[in-house]
Amino acid sequence: MTPSFRRSVAEHRASIKELVDAALRDPGNEKVHLRQAMGRRLATTINAPRSLPPWDNSQMDGYAVNTTDLGQGPLRVTNPIAAGEAAPPLVHGHAAPIMTGAPMPEGANAVIPIEAAIPERFPSETQLAAGFTVQLPVNAEPGSFIRTRGSDITEGDTVLEAGTLLGPTSLGILAGLGIGETSVSQRPSVLLLSTGDELVAPGGELGPGQIHDANTTLLAVALEAAGCTVTTVGVLDDSPALFTESLRTALSTGERSHQLVISSGGISKGAFDVVKEVLGAHGIDFGSVKMQPGGPQGSGTLTLPGCEPVAFIAFPGNPVSAFVSFEIFLRPALAGHLGITARPQLKATLSEPMDSMPGKLQVRRGTYTDGAFTPLGGSSSHLLAALAASNALILIDEDIIELAAGQIVQTLIIGDGS
Repeated sequence: MTPSFRRSVAEHRASIKELVDAALRDPGNEKVHLRQAMGRRLATTINAPRSLPPWDNSQMDGYAVNTTDLGQGPLRVTNPIAAGEAAPPLVHGHAAPIMTGAPMPEGANAVIPIEAAIPERFPSETQLAAGFTVQLPVNAEPGSFIRTRGSDITEGDTVLEAGTLLGPTSLGILAGLGIGETSVSQRPSVLLLSTGDELVAPGGELGPGQIHDANTTLLAVALEAAGCTVTTVGVLDDSPALFTESLRTALSTGERSHQLVISSGGISKGAFDVVKEVLGAHGIDFGSVKMQPGGPQGSGTLTLPGCEPVAFIAFPGNPVSAFVSFEIFLRPALAGHLGITARPQLKATLSEPMDSMPGKLQVRRGTYTDGAFTPLGGSSSHLLAALAASNALILIDEDIIELAAGQIVQTLIIGDGS
């Protein structure tokens, strides 16, 4: 079968972004508890249901006073005011011990820090009963060391706009306002499948010529780390009829429809490449991208009879090819919708010479440490151990065939692959 497209990396990245943008244009909303809202986008603008602080309170431990009483000699000390309890009105000529965060009593207009008092301590219950007095400075200004009601947020003020990416601080302010749950955009629902009669799920026994399926775990974890909800259906049969029926069943099962379908395997030029064979007739274009690994690619809107149309992205089957395809094409397309940060691209000094194939962007694995990149595993796309040991990818332009040790190269930092 002749590929229906041959694209540059930039062209295919743009095509995948367009497909993902259309698929995630209207993600839907759901209400979740605050701790489940981390990394989600706020669905509706939130206005403050109350002021913060909700009442005037003390900024520090000290004495609540009325400044008109200062300069008239020692003040009689009344019962202390603790945080979390109502404050009785302050009688003129008295000072009330007050703790940080405690509500200001009616009649008080300033707090004198305990460090400025003589004596520099609060009285015991016995001393209070005996008529304890305190000498306070005369130069305190009204409002000193008071957190006034609404000084942080006034009731009715806009707190967070719709579309805000929720993090610890934004969730903290919602909690502080007494909001226990909020409406957020739903995570994209992704159906993930692998193909190949040679694949066996991890934990299963291998038969002759079989290997364990790494792609389902590799891609599921990568998608979940990016903020997707992933449903896996395991390995689908290489028989066109069984593959079609299994895919149709997977698409129609579940509480909500899928917005994306991701497959790995079955899209190259082999005789048993079932994904290409079946889906080429149902809206999916297949071809090649000028990249290694990850040359074979497929994408489009799947129009399988009996199922709702859905965005479909097909990755090659070798694990390194599938992972590189995710990093180069899909993760950047998801980033704007899910608020994940773009992978850092850093210049590095190459630690050893490398050869490269002309005509394709070469994406090689390696480690980035202290500004240096050390390649691992060569160009083969099946070497999982080298991928697991890598924290960076080197991007070698398609017109470069040799790189010398000490040369400056462009790297994509992937960390632990999350």
